[in-house]
Amino acid sequence: MYKIQYSKYIEKDLSKLPKNEIKKILLKIEELSEDPRPNGVKALQGNFKGLYRIRSGNYRVVYQIKDDVLEILVVRIAHRGQIYE
Repeated sequence: MYKIQYSKYIEKDLSKLPKNEIKKILLKIEELSEDPRPNGVKALQGNFKGLYRIRSGNYRVVYQIKDDVLEILVVRIAHRGQIYE
């Protein structure tokens, strides 16, 4: 199983989201500990190369997989229109 780590920006990201969406998103993140590359995952390109993205409704979770230490670092959580800004 992978250990889930959060960047220092996640608390601020979550504070901007509707409360009913936060539970769904956190559940999706917890599922990553068993399968860091689930169906629907997308490897990002360009400036975001090395990061992955999963969807939860209209929100996106961007994270990094560190296979050598079995760790997932959640980098950003935001609305789909704002995630890549």
